[in-house]
Amino acid sequence: MTERCGWCGSDPLYVLYHDTEWGVPERDPRALWEKLILDGFQAGLSWITILRKRENFRKAFAGFDPDIIARWGEDDIARLLLDAGIVRSRAKIAATIDNARAYLRLAEGPGFDQFLWRHVDGRPIRNRFRRLDEVPAATPLSERISKDLRQAGFRFCGPVITYAFMQAVGMVNDHLVSCPAHERVARLA
Repeated sequence: MTERCGWCGSDPLYVLYHDTEWGVPERDPRALWEKLILDGFQAGLSWITILRKRENFRKAFAGFDPDIIARWGEDDIARLLLDAGIVRSRAKIAATIDNARAYLRLAEGPGFDQFLWRHVDGRPIRNRFRRLDEVPAATPLSERISKDLRQAGFRFCGPVITYAFMQAVGMVNDHLVSCPAHERVARLA
């Protein structure tokens, strides 16, 4: 019997995200960066909260353009703290600005995509979990990637956030084996 991963429930937005986006290998550096930022904002909240606000985040954060965000300062933080369409956390907003600067530093070298995907030799890890309770919150690999991100100047990227990010961008295929998306995502890898 095949059934969708239970974590997305029946909310149409969540189901669409699960079916079309979550776990699909992402290689575009800017898309990867946006997803890392959104996963950082999700800390302490549910992912559906962030998903419902994603378009507001894109507007508030200039389409997640790191060249623009890296130049922001206190006035921009104050402006964003008044925006009810996003999660208004000074620490997370300030971290996004710092993360834009870190992203641009990496872009001068191998690039953000290469920086991330080298941790899995460019190929997604295909897990074969049968139940949601088997899926870890963090792994030794997410701890290592988190450490590398922090050394590169990123914030709000602890091992749990990093593992959620790895799942979202398809660095690991954590769709349950009973989920139709498991094989579909594996073929994309």
